[in-house]
Amino acid sequence: MKTIDEDIKTGQFKNVYLLYGTEDYLKQQYKRKLKQALSKPDDTMNVTCREGAHINPLELIDLAETMPFFADYRLIVVEDSGFFESSCDELASYLPELPASTVMLFVESKIDKRSKMYKAASKSGSAIEFGEQKEPLLTRWILGRLKKENKKITQSVLQLFLSKTGTDMNIIDKELEKLLCYTLHKEVIEAADVEAICTEQVSNRIFDMVNAIGKRDQKQALSLYYDLLSLKEPPMRILYLIIRQFRILLDLKSMNQKGLDAKTMASKASIPPFAVRRSLDQAASFSEKELRQALNDGAELETAIKTGKMTDQIAAELLIIRYSSRNDR
Repeated sequence: MKTIDEDIKTGQFKNVYLLYGTEDYLKQQYKRKLKQALSKPDDTMNVTCREGAHINPLELIDLAETMPFFADYRLIVVEDSGFFESSCDELASYLPELPASTVMLFVESKIDKRSKMYKAASKSGSAIEFGEQKEPLLTRWILGRLKKENKKITQSVLQLFLSKTGTDMNIIDKELEKLLCYTLHKEVIEAADVEAICTEQVSNRIFDMVNAIGKRDQKQALSLYYDLLSLKEPPMRILYLIIRQFRILLDLKSMNQKGLDAKTMASKASIPPFAVRRSLDQAASFSEKELRQALNDGAELETAIKTGKMTDQIAAELLIIRYSSRNDR
């Protein structure tokens, strides 16, 4: 990100920019930054945008060879092309030959760093990964947004907010807008405001479901499951997320026994630091043996689904019932 900011500041642009990774909010922000720096608003003459898996690479090469019309640069924006997963030899060979007046901006969800396109883009310009952002950066970003709106928030309420949104910046952005509108005439945002307006994400519902399973509250666990089904959440994804949560709990249990600190545990388990304590509390509801058995059962159920022996909806329900039973497990 600093690379792009520096290029915009100095006006010294590279011929190729590849923006990739899981953090869509930042990818779109930096796509807009580059477009604004390289072109004038509504300049359809020198800016071309293409999206999807059926882009013709030869058309892009022809466009790249066309000189800009009364502008410094011709900008070609390509999104989710798939060029960086499968081979695109024509374009990979062409990138090092791009005219100085042409900038190609790729915005991709998935890439293979072994591909010719990735290597060519890296060599001819900048390949920048936008991954999940860490809690300190998210905190600074949120506090900066609130300061502009003359709002204040305590650390505990901010933690509550993040526990509901997770670390996806698109989700945080939308929930923050809702929260700001809801507290329009208030200076201090309170926990009650967050509870009233912020939407629980699927991952939090899964967490609550596993909590209910740990407490042997079968009725609550199944109620949460049916809520997710009513929201059109695919049963296979629900099953995957339950199994993933069991795996996180097992990993945290093991790391905690080794005396690792919360920051290290968060990094190794790929969860935000603020989620470590509550996950450790949840892990206490299960023995290590139970968690290992749950993972084995989950793998068997996934196999049963793939071989057609069981539907995904029944498999997820069976796992919930089995581990939320009040009988000794």
